Amino acid sequence: MERLVVVGASLAGLRAVQSARRAGFTGSITLIGAEEHVPYDRPPLSKAFLAAGHDGEPPSFHSADELREQFGVELSLGVSAEALDTAAREVHLPGRAVPYDGLVIATGATPRTLPGADGIAGVHQLRTLDDAVAIRNALDAGARTVVVGAGFIGSEVASAARKRNLPVTVVEASDLPLSRSLGLEVGAVCAGLHGAHGTHLKLARTVSGLESQYGQVTGVRLDDATVLPADLVVIGIGVTPATTWLSDSSLPLHEHDGGLLCDATLWTGAEGVYAAGDVAHAVNPLFDDDLMRLEHWTTAAEQGAVAARHALDPAAAVAHAPVPYFWSDWYEHRIQFTGTAHADEVHVTRPASEGLLVLYRRGDRLAGALTVDRPGDIMKFRRRIAARGDWTEALAFAEQKDTTPRG
Repeated sequence: MERLVVVGASLAGLRAVQSARRAGFTGSITLIGAEEHVPYDRPPLSKAFLAAGHDGEPPSFHSADELREQFGVELSLGVSAEALDTAAREVHLPGRAVPYDGLVIATGATPRTLPGADGIAGVHQLRTLDDAVAIRNALDAGARTVVVGAGFIGSEVASAARKRNLPVTVVEASDLPLSRSLGLEVGAVCAGLHGAHGTHLKLARTVSGLESQYGQVTGVRLDDATVLPADLVVIGIGVTPATTWLSDSSLPLHEHDGGLLCDATLWTGAEGVYAAGDVAHAVNPLFDDDLMRLEHWTTAAEQGAVAARHALDPAAAVAHAPVPYFWSDWYEHRIQFTGTAHADEVHVTRPASEGLLVLYRRGDRLAGALTVDRPGDIMKFRRRIAARGDWTEALAFAEQKDTTPRG
């Protein structure tokens, strides 16, 4: 093992680099990234970065000089991988091929868009620093905002706009926000948070088109012929794993979204090739070998480190069985979730008025937990899930918790 290549200058890619050096790897490391920027922290892009008066950039984990000098990394930024030859062990870039002995694929995901949105000013997804800068500039100008999709990213954008006292409408195809992924009970609470802060919800509605004048968006047309005036439209309808460059490779791709299929060690099935972060569907032994693709900061960080260690020493690879965790800030509220919501039962242990606590049961085990404004609780349940904690004991523990919100 002399050459480690990491494709994706993301959090997962950075953690792969750091993990390799901490493991004592002294060979060459090449980090390839489609953006011009060194790896930076993405969660603030939809949170503090959009706040009024924030004119800086989200923190980069390391400067280019630090990556070169402290970690001995050869940087190839602003360039996208075009193909992968697993037989020759080469990543193909425009005009050249980069050989590898071990490879970590951490190319993340690409936001989905709306038909007809291309080329209309004022219409954005939120995935990159450049996206966030454009959205913040529009909010600084007082934009009337329409958010398409009431998921976490879209709801955080809505929160940022309302904190500036700007008019915001969120369009959601489901009857309640996040109800399909987290349950009806949580969906009702999320809808209530939006309503309490003056965000208008258009539920069970879809977008039929965008209206524009002189190339600038002016409105969003819904399936019931309603037109919502808009200077800024933010599309938050999910992402697609960034694997088009792998279409001619031998790597197995998910039949629905094209993400990389991995075993529990994050191995893709090709010698020396592992994957991490949003791009990877990985088997999780902790949850009955469920195939999970998770778009979470914590998952990207953990998987990046594991993938690099396993790429360097495949013989020592062991199953990675993490407990997923994520958080989201809506208005002045913090939502936290751990585990999985694919469950047999959803139980509201504490109502929203007491700081929401929802538990998810699979069989006789605690499978997941969600809290709103109870930041001191979530890691206790994460530990119980990791220990395959009993459902009845988890319920009893939850009932013992004090009922004072701690937001």
